[in-house]
Amino acid sequence: MAGLIGIGLTGILSQQAALNTTGNNITNANTPGYSRQEVLFETQEGQRTGAGTIGSGVSVADIRRLANEYLVQQVREDSTLYGEQQALNSELSRLDNLLGGENTGLSNALNNFFASLQNAAEDPTSLPQRQLVLSEAQQVVNRFQALNQEFIQQRESIKTQMQQGVKDANTLLKSIAELNLAISESPGIAQGQMPNDLLDKRDEKLRQLSELVSIKVTPTDGSQVNVSLSNGLSLVVGSNASTLGTRENAEDPTRLEFTLNNGGRTLNIDEQITGGKLGGLLRFDTEGLKPAFDELGRIAIALSDTMNHQHEIGMDLEGDLGGTFFTDINSREAQSSRVVPNGSNSTSTTGRLAVEITDSSLLPAGRWTLQFIGDGRSFELIDQASGKTVNQGRLPDPVQSEIGMPGFNIRVEGGTFNAGDKYLIQPSRNAAASLGLEVRREEDLAFASPIRVVTGDENIGTGKISQGTMLDVRNPNTNVLLPGFESSGRLSNGPVVLSFTSYDSTAGTFAYEIRDNRPTSPGDPDANLLESGAYDPREIKTFLSSDPLAGDAYQGYQFEMSGKPAVGDSFSVVFNANGVSDNRNAELMASLGTANTLNGGSQSFAEGYAGLVEDIGVKTRQSQLDVDAGKTLLEQSTNQRESVSGVNLDEEAGRLIQYQAAYNASAQVMSVAQDLFNTLLQSFR
Repeated sequence: MAGLIGIGLTGILSQQAALNTTGNNITNANTPGYSRQEVLFETQEGQRTGAGTIGSGVSVADIRRLANEYLVQQVREDSTLYGEQQALNSELSRLDNLLGGENTGLSNALNNFFASLQNAAEDPTSLPQRQLVLSEAQQVVNRFQALNQEFIQQRESIKTQMQQGVKDANTLLKSIAELNLAISESPGIAQGQMPNDLLDKRDEKLRQLSELVSIKVTPTDGSQVNVSLSNGLSLVVGSNASTLGTRENAEDPTRLEFTLNNGGRTLNIDEQITGGKLGGLLRFDTEGLKPAFDELGRIAIALSDTMNHQHEIGMDLEGDLGGTFFTDINSREAQSSRVVPNGSNSTSTTGRLAVEITDSSLLPAGRWTLQFIGDGRSFELIDQASGKTVNQGRLPDPVQSEIGMPGFNIRVEGGTFNAGDKYLIQPSRNAAASLGLEVRREEDLAFASPIRVVTGDENIGTGKISQGTMLDVRNPNTNVLLPGFESSGRLSNGPVVLSFTSYDSTAGTFAYEIRDNRPTSPGDPDANLLESGAYDPREIKTFLSSDPLAGDAYQGYQFEMSGKPAVGDSFSVVFNANGVSDNRNAELMASLGTANTLNGGSQSFAEGYAGLVEDIGVKTRQSQLDVDAGKTLLEQSTNQRESVSGVNLDEEAGRLIQYQAAYNASAQVMSVAQDLFNTLLQSFR
C-alpha cells in the first residue's frame, strides 16, 4: 500500500509543479521579455521484483525555458535598426517642417523683400516705399536668425537626448553585469538547472540596450554573456561593466562626443556608436543638422555680399555713396570666428588663423580640417564630407601666407604651429546668426547710380551712349576707394570725357580718347589719358576696362556706345547730382532676387534655399520609408520569437485542465490506496 501511496504522491507533486508553471505562464503573458516555461516529466526508477520492474511514480526532470537564441538575437538587431531610423526620422521631420513651413521658412521673407525693392524702384523718392524695403529687409534678417536659433535649439535637444541615452545605457550595462553574476551563482546551474527568470531579465535588458546602440553578445562560461560594441570594444565582461559618457567635442565645442571609460582609460568612441537611438542622433547631426547650418550660413553670406556690393555702388537721396546694406561678411570678428582650434592642440601653439570670403558665388557649404604635420610647417586641408585632402603645402618663413580655396582664403597671420595641431574651418559659421541690417534711415537707401553720361551740346553725329554701368567704387584687390570716388558727392576726377579726334576713312573707324580732369603738363600731355583707341560705328563698343589691374583704364564703371559720331563729338561721365528720381541701382538690387548668385552663377538665393529644403525633404522621406521597413522587420522578428517563447493563453488553459485532471487522478490513486489499507486492517478485527 505504501508503494501505491508513494506513486500517487509523486503524481500530485509533479502535477502541482506543472500547474504552478502553467499558472506562472498565464500571469506573465504580458510581461515584456518573458519566455514561456514548460515542465519536463520523467519516470522514477522502478522497483525490481521477480515478476519484473514495478514503477515507482513520476518526477520533474526540468522546468525548461522555451527560447531560441537566434530569434532573440534577430529581435535585438531589428530593435537596433528601428531605434536608429526612428530617432533619425523624428529629428529630420522636425527640421523639414521648420525649413519648409510657410511661416517658419525663409522663402516668403526673401520673396517679400525683393518684391518691396521692385515696388520701390517704381517710385524711388517715396519714403513709405523705402520704409517698406527696410521693414522687409529686417524680416529677412529675423528669419535667418530665427532659423539659426531653431537649429541651435535642436542641436541642444540632441545633446540632451545623447546624455540621457548614455545614462540609460549605463544603467542597463550595470544591470546586465549584475544579472551575469546572479546567474553564474544560481544554485543548480552546474546540473543544468537554469534560473529562467534571470535569463529572461537579462535578455530583456540586452534588448533595451540594443534599442540605444548596436551591440554584440557573446556567451561565455557560467552561462554569462559578454557585451561589446560592433567594433569589439567591451561594454560588459562577466560581472564588470564599462561606463559610457559624453564630453565636449574637441573639434567642435558646440557638440558632444561619446566616450567609454574602460580600465581607467577614456576613449572617444564616436565612430563606434552605430545603430540604435544614439547612432540615429549622430547620423542626424552629421547628415542633417550640420549641412543645414552650413547651407543656411552660405546663403546668408551670399545675400549679404551681393546686396552690400550693389548698395555700395549706388547713391542715396542725399547724394552720398551707399554703404553696406547688411553686415560686413569680412569683418575682423567674422573672419576669426570661422576658425575653431582643436581642444587637443599643443599648449605651446600660438598660431593665428582667419578665413576671408573672396567670392561668395563660389563658396561651398562645408567644413574642412586643417592639420599640421612634420615640423609644424607642413599642412593638409581635408574635406570632412569626403575625407579627401583638397590642399596641402608648406608655410613660408615667416608664416604669413594664404591657403587659397574656391570662394575663400585661409589666412595664416602669424605664430607657430606644432605637429598634430588641427583647426576646424567653417567659412559659413555663424553667418546666419550674425546677419544684421546696417541701413537705418530711408534716405540712406542707395537707389540711384552715382554716375550719368551727358551728351555734348555741339555733337552733330548719331552716336548714342548708355548711362553707364557701375562696377565698384573700390579696387577689389586693395579695398581702397577708386580715385574718382574718393570724395563724397562728386567724381573727384570728373568729368571724364570721351572725345572723337579723327576719322580713318579706309578702316571706317574713329580715333577716340578718354580723359579725366587731372592737370597736364608740357612734359606729359597725356597725364590725364585713361584710354584711347579706335571706335567702329558698326559695332557696339564698351569703353573703359572691367579689370582692376588695368591701371587708369579701370575707373569702376563702364559705358557703351552705338551709332556713328562725328569728329569733335564728346560725351562726359559726371556725378549724378540731384539724381533722386534715378532708380537704376534699385532695379539692379531688385534683380538680385532672381539673379544666379550661388554655385558659380547657377542658382539664385531662392533656388539655393529650395535646394536645402529639398535635400532635407528627400532625406526625411527616405528615413520614413526606412522607419516603416524597420518597423515591419521588428514586428516579424518579434512575432517569430513569440511563436516560440510567447504565452498562448488558449494553449495554457488547455494545459491547466490537463494537469488538473492528472492531479485529481493522482489524488484518486492515493484515495484507493487508503481504502485498500483500511480494508486490510478490517480483515484482522
